[in-house]
Amino acid sequence: MTDPTLPDFEALAEAARAALPAPLRAAAREVVVQVVDWPPADMLRELEIEDPLDLTGLYDGIPLTEKSGFDQPFGPDVIWLFREPILEEWRDRGDVELADLVSHVLIHEFAHHFGWSDDDIARIDRWWE
Repeated sequence: MTDPTLPDFEALAEAARAALPAPLRAAAREVVVQVVDWPPADMLRELEIEDPLDLTGLYDGIPLTEKSGFDQPFGPDVIWLFREPILEEWRDRGDVELADLVSHVLIHEFAHHFGWSDDDIARIDRWWE
């Protein structure tokens, strides 16, 4: 079996976004979901992460709980999903569906966007219970 492609990952991410509770979906649609194979080197340096396999996703933006009407937008908020690190975790685990893992990573990154607590996350993502 070949590894799922970037478009496959994008489809999994969009299905996970569509499964968010209705009150969150509209705000979630405003966030760009970017799927790439690996985290960029400058991102890893900035986060002080040496092994790119340690970063499966990243939220890049200002959480809704911190945004102000005075903020000057420099572009849309972005959630990055990194295909190769996610695939590596999926293979290592061996006990979870890839769609569930992609959903878990995406929801975790949306948690940063929405300013959610762990209790908030647990309400929609069983992995945080």
